[in-house]
Amino acid sequence: MNKQLLIEDVATKLGSRAVAAEAVEAVFDSIVRAVTDGKRVTVTGFGSIAPVQRPARFARNPQTGGRVRVPATRFVRFRPGASFKALVDGTKPLPEHGSAIKKAPKTPRA
Repeated sequence: MNKQLLIEDVATKLGSRAVAAEAVEAVFDSIVRAVTDGKRVTVTGFGSIAPVQRPARFARNPQTGGRVRVPATRFVRFRPGASFKALVDGTKPLPEHGSAIKKAPKTPRA
């Protein structure tokens, strides 16, 4: 699924393609800005997206066998949530209606 298909899917739920496009753009923009600022974005049931710092290291050049210095880099790591994993591996059934990652309602304490 690409971005346009995602917008179309959200539009079927919201009723307006313009509103859906604006919502999808806003969510992606917020996630990118937060991760770029070094923050972790966690969506309960879906997963977390976080920037990770990879330290500088030495690697081996496969052609010469010599050591090569690899500089430090930053990258993005996505870790799926438990509900998402369970839906993908089939241990939890995908609901026909409603949200697939919505948390279970809290039960009142007696």
